[in-house]
Amino acid sequence: MAYVSKAEWGSDVIAETLRGLGVEYVALNPGASFRGVHDSLVNYLGNERPELILCPHEEIAVAVAHGYGKAAGKPMAAYVHNVVGLLHASMAIFNAYANRSATLVLGGTGPMAADNRRPWIEWIHTANVQGNAVRDFVKWDDQPASVGAAVESLIRAHQIAVSQPQGPVYVCFDVTTQEQRLEEPFEMPEFASFPQPTRIQADPDALARAADLLAGARRPVVMANFLGRSPEAANALVRLAEMLSLPVVSGGDLYNFPSRHPLNATRSKRDLLREADVVLALDVYDLQQALTGQDYRSRQLQHLPPPDAQVIDVSLRQLAVRSWTADYGGLHPTALSVQADTALAVPALADLIERRLNDGPDRSGELRERRARVAALHADAEREAAQTVERRAGESPIALPFLAAEMWEVVKDEDWVLGNGNLRGWTERLWDYAEPHQVIESRGGGGLGQGFGHALGVALANRGKGRLTINIQSDGDFLFTPAAVWTAAHHRIPMLVVMYNNRTYGNDLGHQGLMAEVRGRPDENKTIGIDIDDPYVDFAEMARSFGAWAEGPVDDPAALRGALERAKREVVENGRVALVDVVTEVGER
Repeated sequence: MAYVSKAEWGSDVIAETLRGLGVEYVALNPGASFRGVHDSLVNYLGNERPELILCPHEEIAVAVAHGYGKAAGKPMAAYVHNVVGLLHASMAIFNAYANRSATLVLGGTGPMAADNRRPWIEWIHTANVQGNAVRDFVKWDDQPASVGAAVESLIRAHQIAVSQPQGPVYVCFDVTTQEQRLEEPFEMPEFASFPQPTRIQADPDALARAADLLAGARRPVVMANFLGRSPEAANALVRLAEMLSLPVVSGGDLYNFPSRHPLNATRSKRDLLREADVVLALDVYDLQQALTGQDYRSRQLQHLPPPDAQVIDVSLRQLAVRSWTADYGGLHPTALSVQADTALAVPALADLIERRLNDGPDRSGELRERRARVAALHADAEREAAQTVERRAGESPIALPFLAAEMWEVVKDEDWVLGNGNLRGWTERLWDYAEPHQVIESRGGGGLGQGFGHALGVALANRGKGRLTINIQSDGDFLFTPAAVWTAAHHRIPMLVVMYNNRTYGNDLGHQGLMAEVRGRPDENKTIGIDIDDPYVDFAEMARSFGAWAEGPVDDPAALRGALERAKREVVENGRVALVDVVTEVGER
C-alpha cells in the first residue's frame, strides 16, 4: 500500500523508489551530477538494496548491469555522470540494446535553470536534453523535472525495460530535483500497483497454421536464437523436437537447446537448411543472417533453404525495429509471421502438435527414421570434435579445441555458468549445455570492451548461489576495459577468467588476409596494425595489480590443466576473481 516516506530530500525519494522497484545493485563511476542520489543511497538507505558497485569506467558499469539483467531476469541500475559519463557509456548501452537486456541507465544533469548553475562545469555538462545522445538505442528516455515526476518516470522506465523484447532505458534527474529539501512528507506509491506487463501470446489461428505446416513437413528444421531467456520456451522446444524428431540449430548469445541432445544439429545447419521444406525460426532477430550464407569475396548472399521452403517466424522481432541502426538485418520472406513471446508460443505450439499426433494417423515409423538420421549427424559431429581435440592436443600456442576440452574437464562437476565467450563455438561442441542459466554470452552489438563487465554482471547475479561463473576473455576486448578486474576484486565477486590471448585482433586479421588474397597484396603485411605485440601484454601481471589471483602466460599444453585447476580453487574456495592467461592460436583451423 502507499505510505508516507521519511525522505528529507528529493534524492532520498529517488533512492527509495529504486528499492521499491526491487533494484538490488547500482553500478557507477561517481559523478557530481548525481551526488544527491549517491548520498541518499549510502546514508539514507545504508548502501543496501540497492548496493553500490564501484566501476572505474561508465562502460564497465553499464556492461555489468547488462550482464546482470540477462542472468538475474530483472534489471539492475547503472548510474552515469552527465554528458561525459553518458557518452562514455553509450557503446555499452548500444550493446545492451542489441542484446535485448533490461538495463536501467540513470543520469544527472543541470541545473536546467541556467541561473542556478555553477560557473563553467555545470554549463559544459548540461545538455538539452541528455537523452538525445542515446535515444536511438534505448527503449525510452525521460528527464523528469520534479520529485513526483521522478517517481513516475522510474516506475514507467522499469516497466518498459522488462517488457519483451527487453532493452535499456535512460532516466536523467535534474540536480535541482535531487537536491531539493522536501517541505512536507512525501507519499510513496504502492509499487505492486504497477506490475510487469503480461506477455504477448500468439494469434490462435496463426499458431494453428504453424502447427499444420510443422506437422506436415517432411524435412523440417528449427532455428533458435534467444530462447534461453525463458526456461519455459527452452524446455518446451525439447518437448516439441522430441515429438516430431525435429533437428534443432542453435545460435545467438543464450542457451537454446541441450548441446548433447541427439536432435541438436547445429553443426549440420547448412546441409539441413538446403533441403528443408519448413523452417521454424524461434526468437531469431536477424532472419537473413540465420538463413543465408555469404561469399565474402563477391559479397553475394547464398539463400540456404530452397525457394519453396516455408519459413515460420515466431518472435517479437518487429517490436524491436528502430530507424537508426539496422540490427534487425535484411528483409527475408516468410510464409507466416507470428508475433508472440516464445515463452508462451512454444509451449502452446507443442500442445497443438501433441493433439495432432494423438488424433492423426500413426507416424511413429517416419519419426523414428527422421530421429535416427539427425542423431547420426549429431554423433558424427561429436566424433569429429573429439578427434580434432586429440589431433591438436600438443600444439603451442594452444589450440582452441584443446583449451575448450581442458576447461570442460576442470569445470564439468561444478554448477557452472558461461558469462562470456565460446572459443569460436568450441565450448558448445564439447561442453554439456543442459540448462538455460548456464549460457549467457555477450556478443550484443559487437562493440569491444563489454566482455569482462558483462561476465562480471552475470557473476554478480550468481553470487551466493554456489555457481562458478566463467569468462573466456579475448585479449583485444579486455584491453578496452581492464580496470573491470578491480571491481571484481574490490566487491569480492568470484569469477574464473581464462584469457583467450591470441595476441592479435583476430577478426580483423581475417579481413586483412582476405584483402591480401583478393587484391594480390603481400600476405605477410596482414598483421601490421593488427597484432598485439612488441611488447606482448602481461595479462597476469595486470590482473595481479588490480588485486586478482592470476597465473600465466601459459603456452605449454601440459601445464594448462594444472593452472586452470589452481584458478578454479581460488574462485570456489576463496571467493576471488582468478585469471589464467592462455596463449592461443589465432583462430579455428
